[in-house]
Amino acid sequence: MTQPSSPQHFRTERDSMGEVQVPSDALYQAQTQRAVDNFKFSNHQMPKAFVQALAYIKQTAALTNAQLGLLEGDIANAIADAAQSIIDGEHTNQFPIDVFQTGSGTSSNMNANEVIATIASEISGANVSPNDHVNMGQSSNDVVPTAIQLSSAITIEKQLLPALDHLIHTLEAKRKEIGHIVKTGRTHLMDAMPVTFDQELGGWQFQIEQARQGIVNSLNALKALAQGGTAVGTGINADPRFAKAFADNLSQASHVQFTASDNFFYNLSSQDAIVALSGQLKTAAVATMKIANDLRWMNSGPLAGLGEIELKGLQPGSSIMPGKVNPVIPEAAAMASAQVIGNDATITIAGQSGNFQLNVMLPVIAHNVIESIELLTQSALALADKAIASFTVREDNLQIALARNPILVTALNPVIGYLKAADIAKKAYSQGRAIIDVAEEETDLDRATLTRLLEPTQLTKGGIAD
Repeated sequence: MTQPSSPQHFRTERDSMGEVQVPSDALYQAQTQRAVDNFKFSNHQMPKAFVQALAYIKQTAALTNAQLGLLEGDIANAIADAAQSIIDGEHTNQFPIDVFQTGSGTSSNMNANEVIATIASEISGANVSPNDHVNMGQSSNDVVPTAIQLSSAITIEKQLLPALDHLIHTLEAKRKEIGHIVKTGRTHLMDAMPVTFDQELGGWQFQIEQARQGIVNSLNALKALAQGGTAVGTGINADPRFAKAFADNLSQASHVQFTASDNFFYNLSSQDAIVALSGQLKTAAVATMKIANDLRWMNSGPLAGLGEIELKGLQPGSSIMPGKVNPVIPEAAAMASAQVIGNDATITIAGQSGNFQLNVMLPVIAHNVIESIELLTQSALALADKAIASFTVREDNLQIALARNPILVTALNPVIGYLKAADIAKKAYSQGRAIIDVAEEETDLDRATLTRLLEPTQLTKGGIAD
């Protein structure tokens, strides 16, 4: 029998609109509670990385305002200490607001202001105000775009780029291990000329390297911050020295180099830098999905598929078929990639919602871009460690397929002509015979010459047979 829950205890908080009942143990105050009551669209709260970015902003703003002589040192230090506890991962349950909220993200900004003000008041013994102290020299309209930029830059530099580097290094190591092995190449999923594993995995590696470079290139625009633009980009209520000092101080605190934007109207009214970044994340997702699907095809079988490689078995693959093992990591990575591609569509739509001086889809942009970065990070690590590093090559299957591949006859085109080569390929395929045997019957080339011309390893090097 279900026991009745204990009654919720509340306290009364007041804001400019009147009184609100807030859970007695909540660190947030009236405006957060109004948002909790108003926005019940999903079970998605703002990402942890975004909340930590808000805390970085509040910490840096307080210390910068104190540095400029605008905020009392004791209050600034208390705000900084309170913000640090959030950066360190504490109080995560105090940020309950739905992603689908007011388009400026004002509710999330005030959520951070209120929680930090409560903690700072306890630390200092002073009455720290969410608006007058924690939000000094700021507006939701520059804080939230800055938090998107900051959280994206930090998660990319500290998580995604290292993960992509790990995948690149894993591919490089695998190429050295198995690169000499020759296999049947495929175009249109049909047998084509042979390639080496070094060439095939090298293509994957270059895809990831190019995607990584695209992400790095997009970071420059991301690091020119909106902070200092305040409400509409004019910088009203912010000290003229604030923006530069803030960017310098944030760079020291986050260990990521930021500058103040040259045009705050750009940062507030558009999210073009994030749209561009999302496009590069989508490119990385496309590359990831290509690799994941190649691994699935190569692993297919083990008897009725291609059976070129064998991925390490990680878990039972069926609730009804004993012994079945599925390529679970490539499948999961492919699904994650699909989500990133979908997130890019959402970010693109949200990015064009800059009405006059403010974009009004900021929270959903924040949610989607951070999710994309985190999904790509985990996909790269999983593919590297649980698929690529550990798969084995089934060389017996590869050799059988190579020997019977009629497309090897392509190497004879310059010697006997395309039409004659096509006749030989069709005959070899219809009779299930090796191409060299049929070519020996159908041409005046001797066995030694055919062996030299049709040698699979030599064919992977390109050029014209002589």
